[in-house]
Amino acid sequence: MRAALDGLARLDTPEAKLAQLKGFAPASLSPSARIDLETVRAGLAVDAQLLRRFPIGRLGRSPYTIAPNAGAWRDAAPVVGKVEAESEKIRADAAHGVILPAPLLERTQAGVAAAAEKANGPAGQALRQQAALLAELAPKALAEPGTGRFPGGADYFALLLERHYGARIAPAEAHRILLDKAQELTARTDTVLKRLGYTKGSVSARISAAFKDPRFLYSDDDAGRDRLVADMNATLARVPARLPALFGPLPPECLNVATVRMTRAEEAEGKQGYRTVPTPTSPGAYYPDLKRIRDRPSWTLPAVVHHELLPGHMIQMPIEAAADPHPLRLEYAPAFAEGWAIYTEQLMATDGAFAGDDHALLGHLHWLLFRIGRGLVDTGVHIGQETLAQTSSKLAKLQGEAAYFAPMAQDIERICIDPAMRAAEALTWLGLARIGATERRKGTESLRKFHRRLLANGRKRFAMIA
Repeated sequence: MRAALDGLARLDTPEAKLAQLKGFAPASLSPSARIDLETVRAGLAVDAQLLRRFPIGRLGRSPYTIAPNAGAWRDAAPVVGKVEAESEKIRADAAHGVILPAPLLERTQAGVAAAAEKANGPAGQALRQQAALLAELAPKALAEPGTGRFPGGADYFALLLERHYGARIAPAEAHRILLDKAQELTARTDTVLKRLGYTKGSVSARISAAFKDPRFLYSDDDAGRDRLVADMNATLARVPARLPALFGPLPPECLNVATVRMTRAEEAEGKQGYRTVPTPTSPGAYYPDLKRIRDRPSWTLPAVVHHELLPGHMIQMPIEAAADPHPLRLEYAPAFAEGWAIYTEQLMATDGAFAGDDHALLGHLHWLLFRIGRGLVDTGVHIGQETLAQTSSKLAKLQGEAAYFAPMAQDIERICIDPAMRAAEALTWLGLARIGATERRKGTESLRKFHRRLLANGRKRFAMIA
């Protein structure tokens, strides 16, 4: 079966790929292989509908063939054939009523033109022609983004959401779920802020005031950065004692992790935070981005430890790696890993990790507001037809301060280009939290069994979990 999955790349259509997998019986396969097969089949079925109804953009990713963050023009040495093929696809997309919205088209055109200046010979010519094509389409471009603004776009978003989330859900229902959670989180944050003495102004304004409190800011030097890393590791050291009650036995490598400071060169260039996954023979690490350390109050960090290290990514990823899922499973269950990590932040809060530390609890709630805000931007732009100005205002009102690694304007742009992913991540988190709460009410062992089932053999589509 794995050989058949490997061979799917040689086939042209989702239908042909589904036919290639038709003869395999899930019951005859190992648990991990069965998840591979069922996940890929479900994902291909959605892709088949997308391609049949919406032959636009990048299948399963974006309605736009190129964008400020995508396209052959961004390659170090653009290939002529690829550029020309993308230009033909841009024309075909336009014939279906899909053109990059004006703000994104303008930036993309400028990028393509700049790439053309650097390229030589036929590649430069192909890029100049592509820039001219974008200029030709500019008068037809809509002023605002959103799949709901092009023909059939609401159905397109629904299919993309099903693909990423791994279960069918009406976009309007998804938006309602996210909005309800945003209201709940805002009320909880208001209560915590008042306990901390922040009583005047909106919730977002009070969050911003807390971010600027000098008592919780690290010095912008080596000593400050070293202290931040030490503080994260101190939080991490308190986690292992909580894990047996929540998960039962875990692979030893999951606990062989730490926060590690980036190299000075990485810090200077502003490299984003990254992680190395532990294996049975090597430790794992999370390397936080500390270039703008004054924007990272100490109380925002405990939740980061639970998300990036334990019990978040550093439990899920090593267990998944041992299961050796086919790469196509990762393609067709993309929201699981992030949804799991957000769920574990909430799990630790429920388990009392922030008890007696309202500042750490505020940090946790701010991160959740960021996650839910992303999901609301996703559904708001793409099915609610909200403008960029409305979306920016909503996000600022909800979370006050942007998440450290995701400036609001940059985050909104990515959501406009790549619909449904942030909503899928938030829905996965909320779905896991709903099931987890039910299992917790049954008792500790029921919660442990749920977590073991959830983690066993790697990520799954949400329909396999619910």
